[in-house]
Amino acid sequence: MAAPKIIVLGSLNGQLEPAFKKLATLHAKNQFSLAILAGDVFTTDTDDETISALLGGSIEVPLPTYFTVGIHPLPPRIAAKIEADEEICPNLHYLGKRSVTKTSEGVRIVTLGGVLDPNLVAGQSQEQHLPFHTAGDAKALRGANSTDILLTAMWPAKVWTGSKVVLEPSHQALVSSSEEIADLCAALKPRYHISASPDAFFYEREPFVQQSDKDPSIISATRFISMAPYGNDKKAKAMYAFTLNPADTTIPPGATASPFASKTTNNKRGRQDEGGYSRFGNHHDGHHGRHKRRRASPPPGPDRCYFCLSNPNISAHMCCSIGDEAYVTTAKGPLPTPTTFADQGLNFPGHFIIIPLPHAPTIASMGSTADPASEAVKAYNEMSRFKESLQAMIAAKSSHKLGAVTWEISRDRNVHLIWQLVAVPADLIQKGLAEAAFRVEAENLQYPAFSAADMPLQDLATAGDFFRVWLWADNGEDKIKGKSLVMPLARDARFDLQFGRRVLAKLLGLESRVSWQDCAQSVEEETRDVEAFREAFKEWDFTL
Repeated sequence: MAAPKIIVLGSLNGQLEPAFKKLATLHAKNQFSLAILAGDVFTTDTDDETISALLGGSIEVPLPTYFTVGIHPLPPRIAAKIEADEEICPNLHYLGKRSVTKTSEGVRIVTLGGVLDPNLVAGQSQEQHLPFHTAGDAKALRGANSTDILLTAMWPAKVWTGSKVVLEPSHQALVSSSEEIADLCAALKPRYHISASPDAFFYEREPFVQQSDKDPSIISATRFISMAPYGNDKKAKAMYAFTLNPADTTIPPGATASPFASKTTNNKRGRQDEGGYSRFGNHHDGHHGRHKRRRASPPPGPDRCYFCLSNPNISAHMCCSIGDEAYVTTAKGPLPTPTTFADQGLNFPGHFIIIPLPHAPTIASMGSTADPASEAVKAYNEMSRFKESLQAMIAAKSSHKLGAVTWEISRDRNVHLIWQLVAVPADLIQKGLAEAAFRVEAENLQYPAFSAADMPLQDLATAGDFFRVWLWADNGEDKIKGKSLVMPLARDARFDLQFGRRVLAKLLGLESRVSWQDCAQSVEEETRDVEAFREAFKEWDFTL
């Protein structure tokens, strides 16, 4: 895939029609991959006729264009569309005030719109369209780990430190900046940090070097750019184009030390301890459970992803074990019941979800699968370690009467990769019945045929989309049955996301429990299952 060509525009301040016409002309000549709008796209007095023209389609957005809230609230009609989880118009995507997004063009964007409200001292802000954020919002986004572009309404505090680029005192006095944004930039180390200038001036700092928290020998360069408002009367630079080349790790000439070099950025343990970055919040921002977002919109970021630690909606009681790169939860609406395997020695359902911490659709999308220090390799290895620990626990607690089936759907269109693991009678695996069930169901649905393949980690980078299932059983006599089946998936082919669960439901005689929504438990029941599992898992839980 060619390196994405990106164009950035400063605050439109309601000048939608002339800005998008200009963008269409530039796009026709340059064929940009996407556009980013910094600052305020709308103002409080943007006329209703302009908004109607945008919503009605008479103002056309010529290419995928992304924005967040600036320092003014979004107009009520625009906010209503966003609250309804509907696209504003074709090609115009609201990223959310606090979000992590991997666009369809493959660009990872972290956004934190609005200005810091020091009066909101606890937790994360809930309204996604109001121009205020909290310190907790900034802390939550540190869990994104890395990003190509950081898009904020505020500047990072003292970003001009150590720079030879002159920032006039009068301009500096107008700038709204915060230590929280500086800490976020230092933690994520974006290739580009984009913001908007409060007056008619453009500011581009020299690139500055940031060191990896884990390996100081790994360095990268960040470019901070603040755009002048579009159409400003001083003709200050309001448009900026660049090519984003993830493979380019060279440090550009003239780069300086980081203005944030003295800051302590987050670490793995810190991510779990910070209140803003928690899987265990019980807040509600009104987005949970909505599925009306159209395919043209970008996928939800961590604050709205069902499997992401940054989502304030996820309840505390479902999590079982958190590692450095992945974590384990019990399944919502589990396929087996708490008594399904009682005779085999389990006093909990035996249905788990293994989830990587990085918000990514596939292992390969997290980074190099050949570099042992990469996020992808570390996440995959720890997910595998959780899988093997769960398998060992299930075998031991059932006196080897139970094995396990684990499956994953690896597709670029995923929101967040997960592995599901379910306990299964060992003889169904040892006799080949579980394997046959998957092959027969695939044939019935006219899916591609399974192949028996291990698919090593280093092959994932070129594997494309696929469904994979691991079948495992241990008879207690050093005879372990382990097998991996892989089904290739065409990129645009329809595929039942409940395929793995559906196969096991038929195999286990639990057809009435195919839909997890039909198997909902009370919080008390879920908590009881988690506590029973944790007690059983103690010997194998490597995070303790």
